[in-house]
Amino acid sequence: MLTDRGWAALGASLALAVLWVALGETELLATGLLLTIGAVAAWAYARFSKPSARVVRHLRPNLVQEGDQALVRTAVTNTGRWSIYNPTIEDEVVELGAARFAAARLEPHSMTTGTYQILCRPRGIYQVGPTRLTLSDPLRFAQKTVEMGEADRLVVFPAIEPLDDFPIVRGRDPSMHASRPEFSHRGGEDFYTLREYRTGDDLRRVHWPSSAKRDELMIRQLETPWQSRSLVVLDAREDRYESAAHFEKAVRGAASVVRHLYASGFDTDLWTGTTHASSRDPEPFPRAMEALAAIKLQRGLDIRSVLSSLRQTGDGGILIIVGGSPDADMYAAQQMLAREYPATILLSVTSEPADSLLDFQRAGVVTISVPPDGSWSSAWLEATRNTWSTV
Repeated sequence: MLTDRGWAALGASLALAVLWVALGETELLATGLLLTIGAVAAWAYARFSKPSARVVRHLRPNLVQEGDQALVRTAVTNTGRWSIYNPTIEDEVVELGAARFAAARLEPHSMTTGTYQILCRPRGIYQVGPTRLTLSDPLRFAQKTVEMGEADRLVVFPAIEPLDDFPIVRGRDPSMHASRPEFSHRGGEDFYTLREYRTGDDLRRVHWPSSAKRDELMIRQLETPWQSRSLVVLDAREDRYESAAHFEKAVRGAASVVRHLYASGFDTDLWTGTTHASSRDPEPFPRAMEALAAIKLQRGLDIRSVLSSLRQTGDGGILIIVGGSPDADMYAAQQMLAREYPATILLSVTSEPADSLLDFQRAGVVTISVPPDGSWSSAWLEATRNTWSTV
């Protein structure tokens, strides 16, 4: 298509033709014809040219916390025999903006690169690309835009607050009665096997000799007589939250808890109403963070019937419920899961502590309540101190 410069050239050629008719100067006619021929030739060049180029994009990291930055490096290589004039490279991050780079000329078999940073806010799953390559004729009378390369996914998970230790909770799993769960026999440092590092693993469990030998981080899978299990439930019912800010605070609380549990060695499942991220999934921590990145408020969700499908057999384990103002349905769901998960912590986001928390407290549930502008770290630490002081 013609650029503004191309249309201006056609307009100028028309004006020169009018002046030639009025004044009879052949130079005016010749100049007008040259401009017209140039614009038509430029249009034909842009219309029928087929650029030979290869686009490679590197997105690091593709799983990033809300508020952090991701680095993108896009490289375009001219694989053809002819130069590409005035190339413009554009990478769009859907809903976040676009980055554009321009060059005067891209010689055959040469490469140009562009690097930019993405401020990852708010949480969500974003598409990066595909890259749009715009080329034009040497005079920039016409241009052509083609899409090249593949699109990448950028997962922005909720901002995480650091949590320390655990409030003491009732359960039959011995690891649940320590300030931090234990994962090996008290009498030795033996471990059962080695496995590759997964995002969210505690770096203190890295087996450095094996990591150096294999040139990749290897984690000690410690032998344990009791398997530490946990289930994190995020209540996404729209009517349980006073505002969108209350819901976002709950999502961040769920992310903080999931990160803390994985770092402490728990096998953690996450339920969000529409998604069940299991600890048995490949790469379970990124899977859980992706579910939290995409979660939205839901209407008409029957939490009792849905949570009934999450019943598991076995002794011990911890249930952590994160939501807004708890109601009778949530209390009934907690009681329904109490046999499989007798140890329960409830995280609630309310402007004022809800009266319904008393029912959970009478049932032995540790309750933690914060306003939308409150701190999960401080509230979690206070709950830990209070419960341990009563032991």
